[in-house]
Amino acid sequence: MRWVTSIAVLGAALACGPQPRPLRLGTTTTVQQSGMLGIAESLWTGARLATVIGPSGQILRSAAQGDLDVVLTHAPALEAKFLAGDVTLARCPFVTSRFAVVGPSDDRAGVAAALSAAEAFRRIASRGAMFVSRGDSSGTHERELAVWRAAGIDPARQPWYVESGTDQTSTLRLADERGAYALADLPTLAALEDLSLRPLFSADTALMNRYTLTLVRTPTPHPAAREFVTWALDAWRERVLAIRLPDGTPAFERPPGSPLGRAPGSPLAGC
Repeated sequence: MRWVTSIAVLGAALACGPQPRPLRLGTTTTVQQSGMLGIAESLWTGARLATVIGPSGQILRSAAQGDLDVVLTHAPALEAKFLAGDVTLARCPFVTSRFAVVGPSDDRAGVAAALSAAEAFRRIASRGAMFVSRGDSSGTHERELAVWRAAGIDPARQPWYVESGTDQTSTLRLADERGAYALADLPTLAALEDLSLRPLFSADTALMNRYTLTLVRTPTPHPAAREFVTWALDAWRERVLAIRLPDGTPAFERPPGSPLGRAPGSPLAGC
């Protein structure tokens, strides 16, 4: 998988002599496939950036071990698990997007008529309609499992429930090939113009997708880490907020609320 390759390349880069080590940004396949990461890589002109991409669980575990300087993830429960205590210097709400239950245009399970995300999932289960899950400890997978719990359903080992074990794009392509349902973040779905899958239900606060930018406390702090976070909350975020979905609505929105937490002496502008 991509995250394994990225970490291997990063390890090789760190072993290649006396040049300063790169600033290590850990983020998710969804950030990459929605177009967010490409914006950062094209705009950042500071310290050399080494990007590690993988499911949120893997990225957050690496951060907790001090192997990353900054992370951008969208898995609140996993963030609370791995970034507790003194692991971080600051956690800043970055942007929000929206998940949607997607599926074939004929919508044989009647998902579009649901009144909540949980009801949408119950409709899929009651019809035995195929559902393709990422099954990879990603932020998307975490949210999907939370909706199944809210629906009072354990889909594991059901014949209609398939785990792809891979990223968002590959999962959606598999769902499209099989005429199945899935959970998708709308910006990534919009980037896949050749799919016949349609967003069927997204009108539930349970489907809000919150991205958090975290400055990690590492044994050897990178001198550019704080600068990168401040820059990200300004220039990077503004460019991300300008992305539009096919219907012209914003793909991402500014997050509500206040900073998630800062260690003493680590103020960050715009956080």
